[in-house]
Amino acid sequence: MRRRPALTAFALAPLLALPQAATAQAASPLVEAAERGDVARVRKLLDTGSPIEQRDARRRTAVLAATAGNQLKVVRLLISRGANVNAQDEQRDSAFLLAGASGYTEIVRATLEAGADLKSTNRYGGTALIPACHHGHVETVRLLLATPIDVDHVNHLGWTALLEAVVLGDGGPPYAEIVRLLLARGAKAGLADRDGVTPLQHALKRNQPEIAQLLRGAGAR
Repeated sequence: MRRRPALTAFALAPLLALPQAATAQAASPLVEAAERGDVARVRKLLDTGSPIEQRDARRRTAVLAATAGNQLKVVRLLISRGANVNAQDEQRDSAFLLAGASGYTEIVRATLEAGADLKSTNRYGGTALIPACHHGHVETVRLLLATPIDVDHVNHLGWTALLEAVVLGDGGPPYAEIVRLLLARGAKAGLADRDGVTPLQHALKRNQPEIAQLLRGAGAR
């Protein structure tokens, strides 16, 4: 009797890939309900056994999707059921990091109470504080600075939170307040970027006199 030839790894590859592809494309009812803020649906799904850490095609968990939709009630419900606020998706966002970048202060507060990792970083190598400063989210910055977060952390671009507030801000009142808060927290006023340009030099170049004055007051040159 003739034996059938063994399937090679090459021949098996398309077959083996099918379940993985289906999984990657499968919808996640819990994640979808969380993003649209459907508290009742989220609660029902959890009560009937839906895994709280299930992910969608972008590897977002329910608590991350709820954060993306600024759904505070759902975030709190998921946290009360044990959701991991540090779980990151394919873009390295977590509920904590995304809330910081988006200026969702109450979600930041909820994630901090749930054990947010202050040392976690986004795809740019920045902590939650850096994009919060970049986008001018004063109250979020104020809250984060009340934690032991590293005020002088340097991201992949070579920028600290202070540099981002100056370089990417418009010099207006929210950014001046953020600079004031950072300096009061002990941010190094003279810490230059990777090209050796200091926050004061950036502020002068961008015509930000109030911020330049704050930096000079902190000893910047």
